[in-house]
Amino acid sequence: MTRKFVVALSRAQDDPDRATVAFTLANAAIGCDQETVVFLSSDGVKLAVEGEAAGIAEPGFTPLAELMRKFVEAGGQIYACLPCFNKRGLDASRVVPGVMIVGGAKLVAFMADGAPSVSY
Repeated sequence: MTRKFVVALSRAQDDPDRATVAFTLANAAIGCDQETVVFLSSDGVKLAVEGEAAGIAEPGFTPLAELMRKFVEAGGQIYACLPCFNKRGLDASRVVPGVMIVGGAKLVAFMADGAPSVSY
């Protein structure tokens, strides 16, 4: 049985509810001893940049920046899609600690032996 889990997130400030729920679930997966990756694609890559998650605090949820920090501190990995990141002209020198800017092959390699996933 696989002990891997992937949360794919393509939203950021444009949909703070989905972004928050994605990282809430990712933290739950880590808490269930799953090796967990959050894959940021499309506009979701904006969350890879320092300060972009600040101010996102959905009622009833932990603020997004704190969820992201806790996820990384617990051993979670955040992958940001390289082509998506470059398309948006984002600054790689301002990437949040724990984020890796990667090509799709990195995600495929993580999932190759089987990994359930959810998308937001």
